[in-house]
Amino acid sequence: MAVKADEYIRIDRSLQLGDEPETGHNRWHPDIKPVAEVDPGQVIGMETRDALDGQYNHATTAEEVAASNLNLVHPLTGPVYVNGAEPGDILEVKVLEVAPEPFGFTVQVPGFGFLRDLFTEPYIIHWDIADGFAASADLPGVKIPGAPFMGVMGTAPSHELLEEINKREADLQARGGMVLLPDTADAVPREPGIAAKAVRTIAPHESGGNVDIKQLTAGTTVRFPVYTPGALFSVGDSHFAQGDNESCGTAVEMSATFYGSFKLLKGEAAKRNINDMQFYRDDYFTAPEMAVPQRFFATTGQSCHKDGTAEAEDTTLAARNALLNMIEYLVSERGYSEQQAYAICSVAVDLRISEMVDVPNFVVSAFLPLDIFTD
Repeated sequence: MAVKADEYIRIDRSLQLGDEPETGHNRWHPDIKPVAEVDPGQVIGMETRDALDGQYNHATTAEEVAASNLNLVHPLTGPVYVNGAEPGDILEVKVLEVAPEPFGFTVQVPGFGFLRDLFTEPYIIHWDIADGFAASADLPGVKIPGAPFMGVMGTAPSHELLEEINKREADLQARGGMVLLPDTADAVPREPGIAAKAVRTIAPHESGGNVDIKQLTAGTTVRFPVYTPGALFSVGDSHFAQGDNESCGTAVEMSATFYGSFKLLKGEAAKRNINDMQFYRDDYFTAPEMAVPQRFFATTGQSCHKDGTAEAEDTTLAARNALLNMIEYLVSERGYSEQQAYAICSVAVDLRISEMVDVPNFVVSAFLPLDIFTD
């Protein structure tokens, strides 16, 4: 697919964002200056860096993964000023194409990921992306079909929303929650007045951000509430493929070029009190046999600890158990190591809530598409 862009943002991927700060940012703040301006209906192309800002390549070792600098996550391209956008509007972003670069990776960084308490050692899979698939010598017998999308898409928060987010997340951290508060280290932009209050890109918020929704492929339209004049839209963290859980913290990560166009629904966010993103499309988001796998193996999990202690209506625990059961299947029946199995879950396994009504035990199912296996 060749998309013609009315405006195009070019970057130098041999440089990290901090060496080319005029092209983007790795924090959210309403005072970050736009790098481009477009009218509704115009098409923009935006070259993006990978989520870890170029720290990995084909030669990267697990030991180097352990030394990863997570302050660099995520280098975003933008923001783009959309003419006519005002607070209270809805910004519709039509995804036209996500064009992959040929190298990808999946990493397990100590201290990060859904099962970070169990998987404490660094790990990396180096992917070659070509002809619509990702394959790796690090994961023999697996070929992942591509469904490229941007893990991070969003608009800038207002000053008021920024203050609200920082306040509630500081309170959450004080109550023992896992939170990444503002941090000036390696922040782009570097201006102290911005970096000291800017929201990290790790978590999604009302204005979008790191949602990691794999259905946001070409053809999907995404709606964002607008909080600042011009909306200030940015993208990054492109994924070639991902399971509906991204359990180890990374998908098939890559650099890519995003193409999209914009439409404004004037005043609709304020009128309808919409404070979260929405999205829609009219056909399958990927090949039907992968969107709804014809052949699959599934495990389940309930809200009960392995030692037999029950928790009432705990979806997180049920998801954890379904995932652990899938890892056990991949190890015992497919012959993969635990870290390989964890990676397969992150890039290909879909966690689905099967029921949330049969108290006390909720059920989550983990679906593994069998067509990813080449033997």
